Amino acid sequence: MRIIPAIDIIDGKCVRLAKGDYDTKKVYYENPLDAAKQFEDSGVEFLHLVDLDGAKANHIVNYKTIAQIASKTNLKIDFGGGLKSDTDLYIAFESGATQITGGSIAVKNPLTFISWVEKYGADKIILGADVFDENIATNGWLKTSSKKLIPFIQDYVNQGIKFVICTDISKDGMLQGPSFLLYDKVLKATPNIHLIASGGITTLADLKTLKKLGCKGAIIGKALYENSISLKSLEQFILNN
Repeated sequence: MRIIPAIDIIDGKCVRLAKGDYDTKKVYYENPLDAAKQFEDSGVEFLHLVDLDGAKANHIVNYKTIAQIASKTNLKIDFGGGLKSDTDLYIAFESGATQITGGSIAVKNPLTFISWVEKYGADKIILGADVFDENIATNGWLKTSSKKLIPFIQDYVNQGIKFVICTDISKDGMLQGPSFLLYDKVLKATPNIHLIASGGITTLADLKTLKKLGCKGAIIGKALYENSISLKSLEQFILNN
């Protein structure tokens, strides 16, 4: 299972939100590279980088942060937030992203999203499935659509998608544990996907449970920044799993 720390960016800084609410913003690092280097030093290989400015602006904004981290670490970066056009995607990959995550675009412009899968391959494009009560959310979680989670995922699996990041927004940043029942439901409905769990991961026990469920990855945010999971204990977990 991939262990994937998250770095969310606003104004070029590493921040965390609660339930996606921009008014709850807390800055943890003035320079996201400092966080990325600490993660890499702890044995982490993957990074989830989210452009919250881009999510609001509907186009890529913080691409320089990708370039900085990609050039100064060996982390494999998946990048999301505001990717709406072929140009956005080109900039993200040219800046050093290994994979990109498309959420709102997959809801609002599925033809463009599928064209990205066809052009770059299913290993490069991740479906972002962010949910409130199993309804897909868009626009940096500021809006909720009428689309239901499992049919949404199944439709894209039928069109070639392999990687899915599923975030229960009600859990995100709350340090109260992830949505195990939701992920179990998704995996039973779509057993062949590479499901990456996101939102609410608080302890190493959470990671073990997600692995047992069959999740192929776990994104960890506030738990690392608030030391609910220490980098030292995470390093040991990575070595032993």
